[in-house]
Amino acid sequence: MFKGESEVKSRLRIKICGITNAVDALAAIDYGADALGFNFVPHSKRYIDINFAADWIADLSEQVTKVGILADPSLDEALRMAECPFVDSLQLHGNESPEFCQQLAEHGIRFAKAIPASREILLKTPSSFGTSTIVLDSIVDGEFGGTGQTFPWEIGRKFVQANPELKVVLAGGLSPENVDLAVAEVRPFGVDVSSGVELVPGRKDHARMRAFIDAALRA
Repeated sequence: MFKGESEVKSRLRIKICGITNAVDALAAIDYGADALGFNFVPHSKRYIDINFAADWIADLSEQVTKVGILADPSLDEALRMAECPFVDSLQLHGNESPEFCQQLAEHGIRFAKAIPASREILLKTPSSFGTSTIVLDSIVDGEFGGTGQTFPWEIGRKFVQANPELKVVLAGGLSPENVDLAVAEVRPFGVDVSSGVELVPGRKDHARMRAFIDAALRA
């Protein structure tokens, strides 16, 4: 999901998700984010219309990875999004099956698969999703992603240890106040934050965003 991710595996990658405007995007890049997430899920509180956002997303630095977030898309929808010249990678954040993900992989699409962090994941075979990048996120009252709630980091640590071949990105309730502890506990490949650095859904608090990135890099 991250550009140049094979170059220095020991360096923690940082993704700021739920970006809805150019001002927040440019600030995140300036502070050191490796990737930005753009939510194209219509029912999301951080949804943006690709038709209106295409120009300013395309103008962002090529050094940052631009990730299109989808949830339960059709194969055609996923392929069309992946074909957009300003989208570097997809992140599937719904109930996509391993078979669906394998179809994307067969089309050469670069993507990450988000899965809910529960103890059941320790019994699954994540490699069946056809991607080496897995996002662990919280699920609260049936809502998956953007909940602002953490999950037991012990689960994340055991998942990372059980799947050393995967690039595991930790999400779910991260903030400037806890990201250093989360990284120390889980030892993920990357971290992903949205609500933990917001003023309101879809609008970032630049001071918190900078503090999060600084704390993650120190960790």
